[in-house]
Amino acid sequence: MAPVKSTITKKSKFVIDCSAPANDKIFDTAAFEKFLHDRIKVEGRTNNLGDAITISRNDNKVIVVATIPFSKRYLKYLTKKFLKKNQIRDWLRVIASDKQTFELRYFNIANDEDDGEDEE
Repeated sequence: MAPVKSTITKKSKFVIDCSAPANDKIFDTAAFEKFLHDRIKVEGRTNNLGDAITISRNDNKVIVVATIPFSKRYLKYLTKKFLKKNQIRDWLRVIASDKQTFELRYFNIANDEDDGEDEE
């Protein structure tokens, strides 16, 4: 007897919180949403999202809901790629704030400058 495939699909919801850089006007969430829409691959092809993946914006947060198996790590990769493309990767980093959420934060460089002055 052949195995029966389950028709139950697990829904994954991922949130990318861009509020800190978006409030400072150095990050455009609309452009980031379009970038994700153009770059996310489904079955090895871009522009193949269909009903499997939906991308939406809520204030300064980008929400990705997937009904197919989808990796949070892939979202982090695409976020870093967007930051590099817009030349703001040197100031921002992508941190997982909880199991389903990424947050964009500034690098903390104020502490590094203070340490260099004490050595003299």
